[in-house]
Amino acid sequence: MSSPSGASLFTGFTRLCKGLAVVLVCGYIAVQIFPSVLTYVALIPARTIPFGWNLITAGYIEQTVQGVLSSTIGLLFIGKLLEPIWGSREFLKFIFIVNFLTSVCVFITAISLYYVTMQENYLYMPLSGFSGVLSGLLVGVKQIIPDQELSLLKIKAKWLPSIMLLVAIALSFFTIEPAAYLPILIFGTYIGWIYLRYFQRKQETRLKGDPSDEFAFSTFFPEFMRPVIDPIASIFDRMLCGRSEASNDARGYTVGSAPLPGSDPIEATRRRERGARALEERLATERLTAVGAKSKTDESDIDASENV
Repeated sequence: MSSPSGASLFTGFTRLCKGLAVVLVCGYIAVQIFPSVLTYVALIPARTIPFGWNLITAGYIEQTVQGVLSSTIGLLFIGKLLEPIWGSREFLKFIFIVNFLTSVCVFITAISLYYVTMQENYLYMPLSGFSGVLSGLLVGVKQIIPDQELSLLKIKAKWLPSIMLLVAIALSFFTIEPAAYLPILIFGTYIGWIYLRYFQRKQETRLKGDPSDEFAFSTFFPEFMRPVIDPIASIFDRMLCGRSEASNDARGYTVGSAPLPGSDPIEATRRRERGARALEERLATERLTAVGAKSKTDESDIDASENV
């Protein structure tokens, strides 16, 4: 007999995530049936001009079975958590921005590596995959439920992006072409953080970003490294905080010494509380479903024994 709790784990996926999962699967199948399509939809730096659309399409094309499986599963489960909190429009916007800017950064990196090393494989290597967006979505999980412990991994959610990058960097020493995936993961993580930290607009307050100390760049690193990371990160923080209203709002609106209602740090705390509450409600629903199914099973067993 199948486990009721296991069945509930694989339900509740959003319609948008299901649609994007279909796109990933269809893209993989198309590349396997028609390999020549890869030259038009993957990011090949030497062909990006005039085929500029590959800066968008490359993120939705997986070239391996493990790639399409991990991307599809990750999208469905992470999307089930983030999309109800962000909203479908903001969730899709985040995916588009992270995907596009990650491709732009990977393109610039590949061109730079070519001019440094003069190796043409950096120009003609087909780069693609949804892993950059997934790494950005993990940053969203870190923001929403940082202190939530994952029962399977026994680690807090705030360490997921850091562990993913650490594993990817470690594996790069044992793989033939680390440039095919490592820049995508690094830029996806960083761009996801940049967008959530400085530019994501909250519907309730119309303010931008998440300036809380718990979401600072140094929180991606162990505690003992933060005194070294913080001064470096503050340089980029001052550059990006030169933007319009978000720069001063980041430290909270004040009149004298009293913060005004709706200041950004308070909103960041509320958003984390909403994320934790949504996760708890989902887990409670799954437990109730499992208990209900178990009671029905027990009743059927009793009826069967009475009939015997």
